[in-house]
Amino acid sequence: MAKKLVNPEQLYDGSPFGMSQAVLDTESSLVFVSGQVDWDHQYQVSQSSVSGQFDAALENLRTALVAAGASIDSLLHLRLYIRGELEDHMESLAPILANFLGSSRPAVTGIGVASLASKATLVEVEAVARAD
Repeated sequence: MAKKLVNPEQLYDGSPFGMSQAVLDTESSLVFVSGQVDWDHQYQVSQSSVSGQFDAALENLRTALVAAGASIDSLLHLRLYIRGELEDHMESLAPILANFLGSSRPAVTGIGVASLASKATLVEVEAVARAD
């Protein structure tokens, strides 16, 4: 397997955590995107609401996908981690997700969790796609 590490400048530096924002398997063209959160370059969130952080995490996901040669349309699987009970947020998050995905319609898994990358982090989104 040959892999290409993808770390767009627009996203925070993951190297202190031993991670890349995405990895492209150049043989299969599969792109594995690390969990994207609403963090700036100082590892701080910009939004205080679940829906605001979800929007920001999805935009970071888009950035990672494009840098890896993929797109929203090439998403195969999306996994959403939401702090707390997922059901409590579905009404506000479903329209955001549907708008972001458009006609892409990947497999999606939503998981409610007790904690994420920081106490202020409320949402994390990871994905698998195929490079275009």
